[in-house]
Amino acid sequence: MTHYDRQAHAALATLILLQLIMLSALYVGIRPHPPIATPLFGIAPFLGASASVALSAIIVQPLTNAIGRSLSVMAALMALVSFGPQKYFDAQFALIWPAVILGQIAALVIFTRVLSASRQREETAQHAAASVGQA
Repeated sequence: MTHYDRQAHAALATLILLQLIMLSALYVGIRPHPPIATPLFGIAPFLGASASVALSAIIVQPLTNAIGRSLSVMAALMALVSFGPQKYFDAQFALIWPAVILGQIAALVIFTRVLSASRQREETAQHAAASVGQA
């Protein structure tokens, strides 16, 4: 496992833990916890789905193939529903800022690693095609 793979795994694990802790706070009623529902969906099922997608990305390998990279980006985007920049305007921001900032850092690491891995794959494919064309 490369250093970049470890960074992606760590960021995905961070998002999983943050979401599971918030989900637990919701179930137990410990403040601050996420709202039970948002206008579009119930938050508990969404947090469960978000954690599941992040775990799937870890299992599939977050950087080694298109499915893993897609799941990683999807996990980061889903996490930003809970930890995105819109939370700076939340009335409870003073209580949730550590999770918001850590969630944003983890999402940024995922986006950076996936973008870098995608670029490397494209460069490798281009070099392989050029090598075959020269032969």
